[in-house]
Amino acid sequence: MALRDFLLLMMVCLIWATNNIVSKYAVSVLSAPPLFYAAIRFMIVFLAVFPWLLPAPKPLGRIIIIALLMGGGSFALVFVGLKTATPSAGAVVGQIGVPITTLLSFLLLGERMSLRRAIGVGMTLAGALVVIWDPHGVKFSTGLLFIAAAALAGSVGAVLMKRVETLRPLQLQAWVGLSSIPPLLAASAVFEQDQLETTLAGGWPMAAAVLYSALVVSVLAHTVYYVLIRRYEANLIAPLTLMAPLATIALGVVILQDPFGPRMALGASLALVGVLVIVARPNLLAAKLQSMRRGD
Repeated sequence: MALRDFLLLMMVCLIWATNNIVSKYAVSVLSAPPLFYAAIRFMIVFLAVFPWLLPAPKPLGRIIIIALLMGGGSFALVFVGLKTATPSAGAVVGQIGVPITTLLSFLLLGERMSLRRAIGVGMTLAGALVVIWDPHGVKFSTGLLFIAAAALAGSVGAVLMKRVETLRPLQLQAWVGLSSIPPLLAASAVFEQDQLETTLAGGWPMAAAVLYSALVVSVLAHTVYYVLIRRYEANLIAPLTLMAPLATIALGVVILQDPFGPRMALGASLALVGVLVIVARPNLLAAKLQSMRRGD
């Protein structure tokens, strides 16, 4: 890999990691209603890339479902989860999207499941369980369960996308934005209150957070990633993207003072090594899923 492209990929990973911290600040410290915050994000994304909306891809119905699962549905669940979960723990739990996609590809698409990949799936899921489990009782962390649900939604969307003709990156972003806005606004109207007042009360930090999430993360970072994954083999790109959760953990500990004890270290190690085992020779689907999940 050329040095310039390596540096671009590291920039993308840092942007994804930073966005996890920014999102946590927006929904937790600034008290942004997470569903409304997600809706605003996708409004901005759509406005930025709507010239690429047409011609409409086919089959349109499946594209809309995929866009909602990998866009608004997944990100909304992450934002809800980050109200109570730390970015560090969320970054580890979010990695279960890769083994879930591998399992769904095996069950629904008939893709091969080698022993090595099965071991990687088991390690990643075990690592996530170590992080999710509440050591003070038998309950699970609610926020991390939402993030796990987001990973599941993204995985189902990725598997559905397997049978769709390749979309241009910005066209996919346009349909993700358009498909996500109505259900997010409807869900916000049902489950949240004083959305506009609370969001406006956040002032310029809130505006900066949502603009960063929409324009820098979704439009810039994802587009650069798609360019790189088309230029290089997925089994080169995908392992390098593990820098994103590692950077998220580091930033969470340094900036937000996220707790990082032996249990977190064990869970993170198991999950990240498991993902590395899975993507050592990944299919392109798992790598694409990682690209969609890094902007949480």
